[in-house]
Amino acid sequence: MRYPEFLPKNGTIGFLAPSFGCAIQPYRAMFLHALEVFEEKGYQTLVGPNCFASEGVGISNTPQKCAEEVNAMFSSDADCLFSVGGGELMCEILPYVDFEALAQNQPKWFMGYSDNTNLIYLLATLADTAAVYAPCASTFGTQPWHPSLQDALDIVTGRTRTVSGYGLWEKEKNRDEEHPLAPYHVTEPLQLRTFIGMEETDRTVDFTGRLIGGCMDCLVTLLGTRFDRTADFLERYREDGFIWMLEACDLNVFSIRRAMWQMEQAGWFRYVKGFLIGRPLNGEPMFDLDAYGAVLAAAGKLNVPVIMDIDLGHLPPMMPLVVGSIAHVSVSGNDIRISMEYR
Repeated sequence: MRYPEFLPKNGTIGFLAPSFGCAIQPYRAMFLHALEVFEEKGYQTLVGPNCFASEGVGISNTPQKCAEEVNAMFSSDADCLFSVGGGELMCEILPYVDFEALAQNQPKWFMGYSDNTNLIYLLATLADTAAVYAPCASTFGTQPWHPSLQDALDIVTGRTRTVSGYGLWEKEKNRDEEHPLAPYHVTEPLQLRTFIGMEETDRTVDFTGRLIGGCMDCLVTLLGTRFDRTADFLERYREDGFIWMLEACDLNVFSIRRAMWQMEQAGWFRYVKGFLIGRPLNGEPMFDLDAYGAVLAAAGKLNVPVIMDIDLGHLPPMMPLVVGSIAHVSVSGNDIRISMEYR
C-alpha cells in the first residue's frame, strides 16, 4: 500500500469536482469561504476547472471533462487533493480515468466521501494508494470548524493518525442559502451498538485489520464491473484481514440488506475482522426490518465485531478514516478509538 507524503506547511491544496461542483448555494459560498480559510492558514490553493461547474448530469461536467480534471490534478503540483462535493453519477467518469497512471505517479492524498467512494475505493483496490474518507472541501467553509474537520486536516498533514467519536451528531442541519456557513447542528447523543455475530454486547471490543469500504450506494454499483478488482485486493492483503467501513445515503433498510447480501455473495467479506457501520441517512424501519437487521443479516453470520451507528457518513460529524490503512479499533460503551498504521 502506498501512502502519500503529508501536506507540508504552506503547501498547496488542490480542489477538484469529480462529482457535483459548487455551482449553487449554499455550496458556492461554503467553498469560497473554505478557500479563504485555507489561505489564512498559510496554504496555497489550486482550483480545478470544474469546481464551480454545473454542466453534467449528477456531476459537475461531462464524464470526459471530469476525468480529465482528475487525471490532471493527480499529476499537478498540488500536495494533496480535496473533492469539493458529493453527487450522483461519478461512476460514469471511471472509464476515462487513467488508473494506470495513478498507480505509477507519486501518490497524493485524496479526500472526500459519498459519491467520491468511486475514486477512493478504486485508488486503494486498483492503484494500491491510500485515500481519506472524510468531509468534502466545501464543509471546511463552515464556521466555527467542528473538531472532526480539524481531525481531517490533521490526517493529511500527518499531525495525527488516531480519531475518536465526537459525542453528539446532527439529525437536522441549520445550514441553508441564508446561512451557508452554519456549522454542524449537533444535538443527538452518540449511541454505539456493538454486536459479536448476532448477539449485542456491552463488553470492550478490540480488533485490527486493513480498512476498506465507503458508501454502499456506490460500492454495489461498482460490484461486478471491470473496475471491481476487490477479489485481487483481498488476496493481496489477506494476511492483514479487513475491516469494512460502510455507510448508506439513498438506500433504505431493504436496499441496505440487499447490498450486504450482494457483497457477501460476491466474496467481499472474506478475511473480514470486523465492520464499522455509519448511521444511515434513510434508515427508518420498514415493515419488520430496521437498520440493525439490515446489516446483521449478512454481517452477523461472520462472528466478528459489528459496530453500528458510528460517526461515519451522511449524518455528521464523521471520523476521517484512511482507506487502505491498518486500523486498530477499540470500542467500550459509547467510546470508540481508531488508530491507523501506514504499512
